[in-house]
Amino acid sequence: MSRLLVASRNRKKLTELRRVLDAAGLTGLSLLSLDDVPAFDEAPETGATFEDNALAKARDAFRASGVATVADDSGLEVDALNGMPGVLSARWSGHAGDSASKDRANTELLLAQLADVPDERRGAAFVSACALVYGPGEEDHAVVRGVWSGRIDRRARGDGGFGYDPVFVPAGETRTAAELSPAEKDASSHRGRALAQLVPVLRDLLG
Repeated sequence: MSRLLVASRNRKKLTELRRVLDAAGLTGLSLLSLDDVPAFDEAPETGATFEDNALAKARDAFRASGVATVADDSGLEVDALNGMPGVLSARWSGHAGDSASKDRANTELLLAQLADVPDERRGAAFVSACALVYGPGEEDHAVVRGVWSGRIDRRARGDGGFGYDPVFVPAGETRTAAELSPAEKDASSHRGRALAQLVPVLRDLLG
């Protein structure tokens, strides 16, 4: 295996995975995005869990491309909203448009929903499930989960990251995830934690 498809068109996710691989000393792996392989029908994300959605995305992309594929499904679980938005995080506001405008609409809705929630009840966690599919068999896959605990701030701060990063303050921090450097975020983020768990599997596949 010399190529790995990341089942996303978000270049930031490819960059994040590359940083994780480099930090682990894993070389000789060329990363591709969905823009680098022939188009195929992408199934909608209808799974009840992050793991269901990640595995379905990875399997679809592997079947279409024949390239070992990693896919993630991630979102924000807010205590005061009984774990929502959860798997609906990316489409919480129902807003259409580019990713930046959707992120902004989702964040604004979340802040409005939590406007009257006191600080001590604003706990939340980012969750990421990452699936790696490397063969056609039912057992040719690995699925891992990473969790990043924290709380929801009362206003957006910072211009790094994406999604709900500007309103999420990690446990033990005063800065939001959007105010952390890429290296700081990789070291503790939900996706960074999940991707790091895939490194041993990738190392074995590389031989």
